[in-house]
Amino acid sequence: MMDWSDYNCRFFWRLLTRQALLYTEMVTTGALIHGDRKRFLHFNAEEHPVALQLGGSSYADLARCARWAQEWDYDEVNLNCGCPSDRVQSGMFGACLMAQPTLVADCVKAMLDACDIPVTVKHRIGIDHMESYEELLEFICPIAEAGCSVFIVHARKAWLAGLSPKENREIPPLNYPWVYQLKQDFPDLTIVLNGGIETLEDCETHLRHVDGVMLGREAYQNPWMLAEVDQRLFAMDKPAVSRDDVIEALLPYAHRQLERGAKLNHITRHILGLYQGVPGAKKFRRYLSENAYKENAGVEVLTTAHAQVAKCYEQQA
Repeated sequence: MMDWSDYNCRFFWRLLTRQALLYTEMVTTGALIHGDRKRFLHFNAEEHPVALQLGGSSYADLARCARWAQEWDYDEVNLNCGCPSDRVQSGMFGACLMAQPTLVADCVKAMLDACDIPVTVKHRIGIDHMESYEELLEFICPIAEAGCSVFIVHARKAWLAGLSPKENREIPPLNYPWVYQLKQDFPDLTIVLNGGIETLEDCETHLRHVDGVMLGREAYQNPWMLAEVDQRLFAMDKPAVSRDDVIEALLPYAHRQLERGAKLNHITRHILGLYQGVPGAKKFRRYLSENAYKENAGVEVLTTAHAQVAKCYEQQA
């Protein structure tokens, strides 16, 4: 979710679901230590619960960043061992760490020693030469022994050479049974399944076998699916919000961000799929895409885009 799940996106998602745990984009330890830490760690108080996702392989650096995660009031800190991009590999973090379970275990232990919030690991079911379930266990076991109790498992291998990050999300076949088996073999661990989940019906099916599910790009492209998460997956007895409610709640947030110097399209780019499947959705997307990026674009751009959808409602009534 690099360049996607920023704090503007997460604020929008939180308007749709109060219960789901939200994750930041992956932030490298180097960016936090040597870059603009405030910019990378900033999030809105309304986003809770929210997890900071880290990329790194130095246990000392990861411990330092885990401590900052707690100081900034994140609810969880996550070590990414699943991203397969070339840039990530060259920095010695992401999916390539699956070849070094002892190093990951040392990193997890250092992070746990540095903070009191949960430390979790996100990973694939294997990389390159790893072909067996036993090799997956060789990765997980030492990390669990180091104290990690939550594993978020993308049910695909990652090929570190020969496939692009996009291809690595689509070409390696999904292997849900291995993730299910992990839960059977390690009932005391929290196993969360990721990869290929497109509907809440999919979520409900997987939740018969594992403790949790993670949604990624589907939630971004079709965010309205999140509006029923609280009712269907968390059994909350309250009505789902409407799309119009979301726009109404987003307007004061957008106004505050604009007053702080933000650009409107930094917010609206995340909501283009809000009306997907609804009459007027195309007009909504087009108006925002053509106008929100303009210099001095204000919240009236959002209200006008919303009005175009409302007009389509009226015409069909």
